[in-house]
Parts: sequence; structure tokens; C-alpha cells
Amino acid sequence: MFSMLFTPLKRKRSLENTVMEIQGGNQELREELLVSFKPFIAKTVSSVCRRYITESDDEFSIGLIAFNEAIDKFIPEKGSSLLAFAETIVKRRVIDYLRSQARKQDLLLEYKNDEDQEQSESYLETEKSMQQFHMVRDAEKRKEEILLYQKKLLEFDLVFSDLAENSPKHADARQNAISIAKMLVGDEELKEILFDKKRLPVKQLEQRVKVSRKTIERNRKYIIAISIILDGEFFYLKDYIKGVLEN
Repeated sequence: MFSMLFTPLKRKRSLENTVMEIQGGNQELREELLVSFKPFIAKTVSSVCRRYITESDDEFSIGLIAFNEAIDKFIPEKGSSLLAFAETIVKRRVIDYLRSQARKQDLLLEYKNDEDQEQSESYLETEKSMQQFHMVRDAEKRKEEILLYQKKLLEFDLVFSDLAENSPKHADARQNAISIAKMLVGDEELKEILFDKKRLPVKQLEQRVKVSRKTIERNRKYIIAISIILDGEFFYLKDYIKGVLEN
């Protein structure tokens, strides 16, 4: 039913019409729209939290409520698209939530300083346990992310060993390859060729970057691997890319 929402030429009008029906009282359509845009909500919330967010996280619930709020408050005549408007609302509500949580942490610290030594030690133990919990959870999510990335690589007949063997040896060569990947995923035409046809658009890239065809071909596997990361919700792996560019 919602495949039409993702058709470039009809998306804006279809989405607006859908919202108008919801605002008119169609609650079944509201539920379908919320379910359809859960990936968008998770990605938006994750960008604020700077970590991978799933539907089990409190922050995701805040984002879902905010998206629902955006549906009710959206006015097409103001010129903004629903997604742009919803992204703003979701980010604001999540930021407000994070700030409220930070204030609670400050109150806990004040409470700790006012209590006796036994209570302070208990608090520190709780903090230590929470840190360990977050470390374990991050490790699990990192593992899930790597497994998903491995699956995406297989769609291009690539495995991790290919990346180790084909990774550019020099830092400037790696940075050039990453820059090419960034340009590729930012161009809808080139990205479509890569992800739909499962091939690197070498000819088109050669016309748009100041790098020889031979260099692009030599780094083909690495460019594809980086493009997959940049286009997906690979938050831990994107931190790795950021580290490469900073070195």
C-alpha cells in the first residue's frame, strides 16, 4: 500500500494526502504510516544519540511519539515536506528527553554527595554496573552491525578478507577512496547503479573525480565496501571511517 510513498515523482503529494486523511480521523492509516516510517524514526533518533537505536530503546519511543505529533501538526501549505518537519520535531523531542535525563543525573550526583559513605559506595557500584551493562550492550550491537555488514558485502560477492587484501596501503590513497565513496552515495544516479545493479559505476566516476580509471579500478572493492557503510545505519563502522580521515 505504501510503495507509492517512495516513488520520487509522487512521494510528496501522496504523503501529504495520506496525512490529510489521518488528520481527518483515519486511525488505521495512522498506524500503518507509523509502522512504515519506523526505520526513518530510528535513523533520526540515532543521529541525535550518536549510537545505534532500536525499537527497544526509550529514545526510540520518544521519537515515535514525536513523529505522531508531527503528523497532527503538519500543515502542507507552509511549504515544508512532512519528513523535514517530522525530522525537526523528532530531534527536538529527543534532545529535550536527553537533557531531562542529564538533569536527573546531576540530581543523583548531588544526592550522592549529601549521603553517608555507605550510600556513596552503593551509588558508585550502581554506576559501575551501568557502565558494564552499556559496554556489554555496545559489544552486542557492534557484533550485530558487523554481521549485517557482512551480509551486505556478500551481495557484491565480497568478504572481509577481500577488504584486508584490497585496502589502500597509503593514508592519502585511503582518503581518496573514501572521498569517492562519499561522492557516490551522495549522487542518486550513481548510488542506484551501485546498489541496484551491484556494480561500481567506474565510467561515470571517472568523469566526476580527479582520479584515473586505473586507480578507481584498483580500489573498486574498497570503494564499494565504504559506500555500503556510508549508505547504511552502521554507526560503529562510520566511527572507523572518521578515524581514517582524521589520521
